[in-house]
Amino acid sequence: MSESKDQITVQTTAAGSHGGPAVEYPKHDASTDANHEVDSGSEAPADQIDKQKKGFLAYFKTKEFYIILILGQILAITNTATSTFSTLLSEKGTSIPAFQTFFNYVLLNIIFTPYTVYRYGIKGWFQMVYKRGWKYIILAFCDVEGNYFIVLAYRYTTMLSAQLINFWAIAVVVVISFLFLRVRYHITQILGIIICIGGMGVLIASDHITGTNGGDVSSGNQLKGDLFALLGATFYGLANTGEEYFVSTAPVYEVLGQMAFFGMIINGAQAGIFDRQSFRDATWDSKVGSYLAGYTLCLTFFYCMAPLLFRLSSAAFFNISMLTMNFWGVIIGIKVFHYTIHFMYPIAFVMIIVGQLIYFIGRRVLGEARKPWLGRNQERGVAGLFTAKKKIDSTAVTPNSNPNSTGNDTATPNHDHLTSHTSPV
Repeated sequence: MSESKDQITVQTTAAGSHGGPAVEYPKHDASTDANHEVDSGSEAPADQIDKQKKGFLAYFKTKEFYIILILGQILAITNTATSTFSTLLSEKGTSIPAFQTFFNYVLLNIIFTPYTVYRYGIKGWFQMVYKRGWKYIILAFCDVEGNYFIVLAYRYTTMLSAQLINFWAIAVVVVISFLFLRVRYHITQILGIIICIGGMGVLIASDHITGTNGGDVSSGNQLKGDLFALLGATFYGLANTGEEYFVSTAPVYEVLGQMAFFGMIINGAQAGIFDRQSFRDATWDSKVGSYLAGYTLCLTFFYCMAPLLFRLSSAAFFNISMLTMNFWGVIIGIKVFHYTIHFMYPIAFVMIIVGQLIYFIGRRVLGEARKPWLGRNQERGVAGLFTAKKKIDSTAVTPNSNPNSTGNDTATPNHDHLTSHTSPV
């Protein structure tokens, strides 16, 4: 959710370097680009699609913009729910940061790993793990630590503060994407992000002026909680960027299956090392069990939906969408936790909202679904749900339709016999 979930090592891998007979990565062939250029004259199909709507607000006129808004709000509400359960567990005296997220990875592993094995075959699955497993280990590590430190932050700071500080992940995403994924941001995007970061400064100032709104506010603990939240947000930024990269080049079930598989191992080991005393000291009753179940279900749903937003937009866009969860957090916090809101909080909210709106200005039709590391026509990507490649392929086959071809044949011509781009995800 909100990054995870990818480290710099993952980002620097060339987009076309994924090999292996059992993987759904297209082989990059220069002739593919040439064919696209010939088919569409001097203009690539992706460029033609981008010019279908004119104006500085072109992206606001697309259905994808509204899908992003709706999906972003669904994820924001879900993420707010997980934060609420974390706070409720902390108030019950049950703070087990690593163990709390362990069942999420177990559930994701149960859902996606068997399906990946089914699609690739047991031999193909082992080959995929052998060739790319180390990258998924880095991705899983960043995701696990992001969850760990965010949950740990709830011991010392408020749900509202931890959520707002999370948008530090946006800055991490922007820097990593710019340096290693060749993403270039429009001036309005940079301006929107700067305004959001300014909101974070207002928030922290408010938190330390009051020293209230929940959490352990004894000397130094409020600051400690904020620092844990910042550290967790940093790992989330790394994980989010890595996940955006992977789901653009591989099926969602492979990415989530591998992240859950290695995340379960890393998280389990971490829980065994760091959570033993917390586990013994924790309160265990029916309410705690229901909070853990609610947390796990909400977080699993969040993980299943987040890759679709990564494909349709970007990791930066994803994190900006998550900022609206703070409004849901305020509503819940006032009713459930009896928060008192300092006058500086609304200022922070206004700054975040203004920054989010400015970020959207200037997007073209394909928006951020068109990934720069996948090639001009996304030829190095996977044609899955919500990908630009799927839209480009479906548009490109119209003027050159072959009566012998099928509507589901969205792959580039030079795939080996085990490569498939017909998967819905």
